[in-house]
Amino acid sequence: MLPNWSAILPFRSFSIFLFLALAMCALPAAAFAAPVGFTHISVPGNTASRGDAGNQLSVTVWYPAAPGTPVQPLEIGPPGTPYFSEGQAAENGPIASAPARMPFVVVSHGTGGTSTDLSWLCAGLAANGYIVASVTHPGNNALEPPTVAGTTLWWLRADDLSKTIDGVLANSRFAARIDETRIGAAGFSLGGYTVLAIAGARGNPLALDTYCETHGATPVCSGVATPTIPDVGAQSRALAERDPAYRAALLANTQSHRDARVKAVFSIAPALGPAIVPESLKEIAIPVAIVDGVGDAIVPPADNAIPDARGIEHSQLTLLARPVGHYTFLTDCAPAGKQQFPPICEDAGAARVATHEATLNLALAFFGKTLANR
Repeated sequence: MLPNWSAILPFRSFSIFLFLALAMCALPAAAFAAPVGFTHISVPGNTASRGDAGNQLSVTVWYPAAPGTPVQPLEIGPPGTPYFSEGQAAENGPIASAPARMPFVVVSHGTGGTSTDLSWLCAGLAANGYIVASVTHPGNNALEPPTVAGTTLWWLRADDLSKTIDGVLANSRFAARIDETRIGAAGFSLGGYTVLAIAGARGNPLALDTYCETHGATPVCSGVATPTIPDVGAQSRALAERDPAYRAALLANTQSHRDARVKAVFSIAPALGPAIVPESLKEIAIPVAIVDGVGDAIVPPADNAIPDARGIEHSQLTLLARPVGHYTFLTDCAPAGKQQFPPICEDAGAARVATHEATLNLALAFFGKTLANR
């Protein structure tokens, strides 16, 4: 039996509140119509301020592969004993010949993640006719030491998505296959905030400081949400005092980083709700779908997903019933991952995979409507 879910109608009429409990088995399963291919590329980006002098972004591109392409399990971690495993794909497999042009979705991972964290979503979209590009955000990923700038200069993550769009549209393998009028964005946790930012949401670090004065025990304030950088708030303030360039870059969080090429965003368990300028949510004019779990204790929906959705006119919010929590949305854990990362993997298994199927169905329905070929 798949998990129950609870849906809240679009917040265009928030006062008319409908709360449903439906069995996920009532939803049609996502149709995997094609094998999936993927490849790793680099695109130019603004990375130096986050500790990477190369100014190149690492991007994984997912796409429908040619029929009959042999695939292998998608695994993350040491060969033979992966930490995470879910789904199948063909690395560098041939791209399907049809359709001639496909919709395009860029994807943003959460704090300390990588471009493969949401492989279930990326591969699921690709299997259904999308080209998907997921980027590894510099200074805030699992592959290199984190930096204060990478963790706190949130706007640069939105810039990473824009640079990823630029780079993939300039790539000789994919440029002719993408319909540039049908571009969307999806993200998880801090990546969920990132896609709201590319839709037009603006951040305010001082508002987050004010929130933390009375909510010090919450994960975003206590440091639980950013365990790789102890007391990141204090480190950020100290760096701002001694580094004028970083201080100026912090102010860019308050500016709009809207990319008009993005026509719809799908935000999963978005973080930093208390740091978003409420007026900026009202200015978002593209469709937004937000999904979270009622059991999310890392970025509680009451302070993040719900006020985000309430503030955006063209939004819809889906809350998945307990026990769906924050880390449920990460790729499923293999046995070695359960031993290595107990907090992240405590709900691994059939229930997590079922939640991914449910969320993928929601994403397919949302993008199928908002990025439809017109």
